[in-house]
Amino acid sequence: MAAATLHTPASTDEAQILALVDAVRQAHHDRSPEGMAAPYAPHAVIYDLEPPLAHDGISVDRKRRWLETWDGPLGLLAQDFKIAISGAHAFGHGYLRLSGAKKGHKDDVGHPVSFWMRATMVFARIDGAWRIVHEHTSVPFYMDGSLRPAFDLQP
Repeated sequence: MAAATLHTPASTDEAQILALVDAVRQAHHDRSPEGMAAPYAPHAVIYDLEPPLAHDGISVDRKRRWLETWDGPLGLLAQDFKIAISGAHAFGHGYLRLSGAKKGHKDDVGHPVSFWMRATMVFARIDGAWRIVHEHTSVPFYMDGSLRPAFDLQP
């Protein structure tokens, strides 16, 4: 979630929330499962691309296993990410582009992956610090009967 694509924050709260979003981006680049989990509240509700339908918090072990399926750093770019803040809660939504090289099978060379997904995040101020308490990411799929994910779409 590149900082260059995020707008100039209008408040200290917004700056702190954007810093959380950027911390998630940096952790992907650094391949740090602990860093990926750090911005989230312990029991954040996560609706991401990996089954099951929902996760209770971010599992460092699950992130570590997922990172093992990639070669090199991962890119996570935010675009059109907007934040609305009301008191101790905030809501953000926009697009995320995940990019990297998936490991091949056995001795195959990894292959590049790059796709956009929709993202919604809810933030809460907990013990004086902003944390991600809910995240929903999704990829649309073609409604032509093929059920193919629409990885070719761009914002």
